[in-house]
Amino acid sequence: MCNKRNLLFIAVLIFLSFRIHIRASEKDTTFLTLVFAGDIMGHDAQIESAYNPSLKAYNYEPTFRYIAPFIKSADIAIGNLEVTLAGPPYKGYPQFSSPDELAVAARDAGFDIFINANNHALDRGKSGFNRTHNVLDSLKIIRTGTFRDQEERNYNFPLLVEKNDIRIALLNYTYGTNGLKISLPSIINRIDTAQIRRDLNKAKLADPDYIIVTIHWGNEYERIENETQRSLADFILNQGADAIIGSHPHVVQPMREYYRNITDSSAYNLVAYSQGNFVSNQREQYRDGGILIKLTLAKTNSKTSIKKYTYLPAWVYREDKPEGSVFYVLPSQLYEQNKDFFNFSDHDDYKISRFYNNTKEHLKNSAEDNFYLNYKLSP
Repeated sequence: MCNKRNLLFIAVLIFLSFRIHIRASEKDTTFLTLVFAGDIMGHDAQIESAYNPSLKAYNYEPTFRYIAPFIKSADIAIGNLEVTLAGPPYKGYPQFSSPDELAVAARDAGFDIFINANNHALDRGKSGFNRTHNVLDSLKIIRTGTFRDQEERNYNFPLLVEKNDIRIALLNYTYGTNGLKISLPSIINRIDTAQIRRDLNKAKLADPDYIIVTIHWGNEYERIENETQRSLADFILNQGADAIIGSHPHVVQPMREYYRNITDSSAYNLVAYSQGNFVSNQREQYRDGGILIKLTLAKTNSKTSIKKYTYLPAWVYREDKPEGSVFYVLPSQLYEQNKDFFNFSDHDDYKISRFYNNTKEHLKNSAEDNFYLNYKLSP
């Protein structure tokens, strides 16, 4: 387990005001880096690619091989797990169940938290819903957005995470579950403005330094957020959230700054409407990749704000071989710096360059794409 797992996860809000906590000097500035990844999918081709018939086992390490350094560079890394871990038979779209090894590889690559409230959370019914919880808990991956029962939700939501003397409240919701009904006592957080207001009020009682809402919303494959997303974002920010990170459209949508204090240019709220696909077998233009978002929070004199936010474009490279395909999440800039190492075909070179250029153009007024670290790969 990586050192990042020395996190303090606080769940019982009623005791927080009594907890002894040694804070840094009021003159000090502390920093916390958060990395968010988009939709972690598990289509049939991905499941087949991870299977080793000689070992009769699954291995997803190649998927994360080139992106892991960027995930591990964060103090806390958060991903949207858009599959169930319901056990065999494994299946992709439309009702996903991926091998547990997908979560194992994601954990080993540096993910600390999975948000689970999305439209595929109920794909395998109550048994798959509960098994997903059991697997993530056994792997010591923190989860939020779905709960076994009301008691678990009361105890663990909003999720509070503290590191580097900065306490984060994390909330997670989805627009729906593809028409599938949840049966009590299971709970999945749905987008309900009255409930979101109550949850944000509860979060504020814990005296967090920063509140982030992650939300599954919008229309699939639309590259610009719609009016419903903008209105909901405005409501959430007005209720006290500091930032919103969105998912579901499977394409990248803009990031926008919303200024609440015109006298303080550093006091703004960030809304990232959609990060696109982190990994999937969607090969169409705009769907064949996504962005990772890195937030750097700074806390000085008990005031916490975004010091900087950046994004990393990452394309999903599917290497097709006679014995089968292999999937890699590949940072576009890493490829540009190491073309000889990857030795792509002209077709793949065109597609990753197209994705990178499209993403930079689409977000040119949103943020800088300087999240990546420069280093050379060698055979």
